Amino acid sequence: MQPAPPAPQVPTFAPVGEGAAHDLAESLSFKPQNLCSWTDLRPGIEASLHYIRSRPQNAVCVDQPGLRLTWGQLRESVAELASTLALLDHAPSLLAERFTWYKLEPGTLLTGYYEPWLKASLTPDATYKYPLYGVPADLKVVDLGSFHPRWAGQKLVYRVEGDKVEPYFDRAAIDGLGALEGAGDEIAWAADPVDVFFLQVQGSGRLDLPDGSYKHILYGGKNGRQYVSIGKVLIDKGYIPKEEMSMQRIRRFLNEHPGVAEDVLFRNPSYVFFRLADEGPFGSINSILTPRVSVAVDRSMIPLGSVVALKTALMDYDTGQADPFFSLVLAQDTGGAIQGTRMDLFCGAGEEAETLAGHLQEGADVYMLLSKRVIASMKGDSR
Repeated sequence: MQPAPPAPQVPTFAPVGEGAAHDLAESLSFKPQNLCSWTDLRPGIEASLHYIRSRPQNAVCVDQPGLRLTWGQLRESVAELASTLALLDHAPSLLAERFTWYKLEPGTLLTGYYEPWLKASLTPDATYKYPLYGVPADLKVVDLGSFHPRWAGQKLVYRVEGDKVEPYFDRAAIDGLGALEGAGDEIAWAADPVDVFFLQVQGSGRLDLPDGSYKHILYGGKNGRQYVSIGKVLIDKGYIPKEEMSMQRIRRFLNEHPGVAEDVLFRNPSYVFFRLADEGPFGSINSILTPRVSVAVDRSMIPLGSVVALKTALMDYDTGQADPFFSLVLAQDTGGAIQGTRMDLFCGAGEEAETLAGHLQEGADVYMLLSKRVIASMKGDSR
């Protein structure tokens, strides 16, 4: 009889000692983020503060073992960090003197995402024939929590056919059977169906238009179907060995095997709809994402708007070697696959960003930085 596997460790925030915090603060560097100074974080932090201020200040934003925090307390802590930015280049130890570091235990998995560029046109022709859809007019969404508390936070995506409520069309129906043809929901057309799929996986991107201009294409909604990883499908079917898996390897397989590519893509019934914009990409707090600074988090674990220290390694594009990365990052986005302690680093746009995001599967340490003044007030409130 095989012994039962160990129970998964419950994520916990554990305070770091003063000496260790000083060592950590001195080890931080903005250089792996391609920044010139810690003050370059100011626009992103101001955007985070704008979001935090929009939340109910007395409401709890995180309640995990070792850490319970309200939006008001988070606001004060992030604002104090913002006020120290101009001093940090020469006095990084201030982050240990003024802040308590809470390590998220156990460590986590860091993955990456990027803003894909794809050849596209705002009108269809023989080259640009693969549609990119806006949110269809017949797609309906209902908040199930309005019907019963047990469904709080859950939404149902559906369509009405006759007198019946039906699940919305899946990928096979939309791309295989043309379920949306003739409805007028197309907003652009791409040259490569594989590009369309990867755009949907990333959630936003940039359209490289025939006249040399470009448009940002941003997430608009989805069909409510469960996301299925085609990477896992390709591994399970024996098409790609697990140790070779990356976004680049998936793309190569789909391009080299058009006869099975459609069947593989249809295994993922989830479908994303978009909107066009002149700026982007935007995260979940409606601020523009910053490469190597913005991260996607599980908002129940790391509150959106937080500033955290992330310690990991990132692949150098030129050498292929893993270089140390220990920097301050901003929790500004979320994602359906980002659950628990896992984090997703926004890697930017272009080939280098795509390569980094496609290969990023690194262990990482995460630290929440909370103002000692805020912590002292929290202790005073508990007396």
